[in-house]
Amino acid sequence: MKNISAVAGVVIKELYRRKDFYVLFIVTILICLVMASVNIYNDAHIVRYLKEICLDLIWLASLVIAITTTARQIPAERENRTLLPLLAKPLTRVQLILGKFMGCWLACGLALLCFYLFFGALSASREHEWPLLNYFQAGMLHWFMLGIIVAFALLGSLIFAAPSSNSTICFVIIGGILFVARHLDQVALTLGEPLRTIVYWLYFMIPHLELFDVRDLVVHNWPLIPWTYFGLALLYAAFYMGIFLIGARLVFRRKAVN
Repeated sequence: MKNISAVAGVVIKELYRRKDFYVLFIVTILICLVMASVNIYNDAHIVRYLKEICLDLIWLASLVIAITTTARQIPAERENRTLLPLLAKPLTRVQLILGKFMGCWLACGLALLCFYLFFGALSASREHEWPLLNYFQAGMLHWFMLGIIVAFALLGSLIFAAPSSNSTICFVIIGGILFVARHLDQVALTLGEPLRTIVYWLYFMIPHLELFDVRDLVVHNWPLIPWTYFGLALLYAAFYMGIFLIGARLVFRRKAVN
């Protein structure tokens, strides 16, 4: 566990030494502040549109941070010729994968915390209330969804040659899952066999990331998600994290490190 924590700590420090997070955070703040300064027809409910735009920006920024940060981890170690020294120490390949995963996931969590703190302060300045449990549920589900994406991108970094190709493929696949996957069961009804069975299998096999999109819970101040379903959603995310990390372990075990 000590080795995993050490690797994770290096990943977190690397993220905050780079400019990616700061640029995305500042751009998000500027856009949201400009939107917050607009007063349209003195409508008090316009804050809901502001919250929706702000959350859209947070989701986009978090996806960029999660994918780009994870995609360059293993290739950067290989390019800098630090992969062999790392594995020459008492550090196994499994520990390296887990350390990179934990580092990227925790770094995403810290970035999300900054984003949601700003979002909460901005919302409170307009609505004068802090629905903390709503923010907790939305933020925690968001973070666990990013855990699935981090594990998937880490697996991709061991399969694809360059971080750019891995990032592009991850963005395409994740975008497809978020916007198309929820409709695959309906698409399957319009197809004949064997395509219908294939699409149905695809629908049930892929991780449904859209289940973690509960932005309306915060935008409209809806009642809390029942804690049983909330816990099951976290277990669902943990299951797919495990699947992708096991895949990364199997690929990395057979991959040359030089």
